[in-house]
Amino acid sequence: MAISVVQLGSARAAGEGVRIGTVRRPPRGVPKEEFSSRNYYDVWLPILSPSQALVSEAKAATTDAEWAAFVRSFRKEMKVPEASHVLDLFATLSNASHFSIGCYCENESRCHRSVLRRLLEERNATFAAEACA
Repeated sequence: MAISVVQLGSARAAGEGVRIGTVRRPPRGVPKEEFSSRNYYDVWLPILSPSQALVSEAKAATTDAEWAAFVRSFRKEMKVPEASHVLDLFATLSNASHFSIGCYCENESRCHRSVLRRLLEERNATFAAEACA
């Protein structure tokens, strides 16, 4: 049982489980009924996405210092009880179920999902063995 951290829209791994989209917006130009069949997500959970202001900050970050500022701000957003409770739930469920979380970004190291991964690691979540980790 484990969490996979994925790029939404990528091919699903065997046994990946339910794919959860931790993004601010649904994929553009894709009918809602095709989100799952096109490997975006089965469930949309925008509470684990950065605020729109932080999405803009992350996209504009070109230096390590700018990225670090985004990470600090996003971690602060994830401390609100609603988001923190979901992270706690995911960490607990990772020991009993397979599921995945993801975002559209190609490079995980410059994506909020890398921060989600660290936040879940801090909660002792179990992760699937992955090439993109």
